Amino acid sequence: MPMPPPPDLAALSLSQVATLLAERRLPPVEQWNPAHCGDGQMRIARDGTWYHQGSPIARPDMVRLFATILRREPDGSHVLVTPVEKLTVEVEDAPFVAVALKAEGQGRDARLAFQLNTGELVVAGPAHGLRFVEGVDGPRPYLHVRAGLEALVSRPVYYELAERALAGDDAEPGLWSDGRFFPLTPA
Repeated sequence: MPMPPPPDLAALSLSQVATLLAERRLPPVEQWNPAHCGDGQMRIARDGTWYHQGSPIARPDMVRLFATILRREPDGSHVLVTPVEKLTVEVEDAPFVAVALKAEGQGRDARLAFQLNTGELVVAGPAHGLRFVEGVDGPRPYLHVRAGLEALVSRPVYYELAERALAGDDAEPGLWSDGRFFPLTPA
């Protein structure tokens, strides 16, 4: 059975996003502890493209399915996990990319919703922090998705965030979302 198509972030209000997030059920990968079965011959490139045996996975439904069973291990490695097997996945940077932003409100009342390259929606806030890391190519923002998994915020979305941060009247440039302030300065 195919996975449902990802929602259109631009057509949703943030209250609709919140409803979709509340209804979403992910597999309980944190409860599954099968023996490690080896290398899954999968790689997630920095741009969010998923590869298997060196070739891009062309079916978005497959990528969305794999993303639901992806887990970050305590040692920082990534695995695909089911109740009966665990396979290593190479991740070049972050396993997801935040490709779209929807913002509502200003200042402390702002809410920022992101859509990932997999179609998943995430609202920045206490459970989904934003952090900024200084990279050789400039600041690299990351959004916490779940259980140690992060999304690299794409450059166009970062520019939207920077514009919002610089337009704010806070003492330091930063962003508010869901009652939490995220400084724009690298950690």
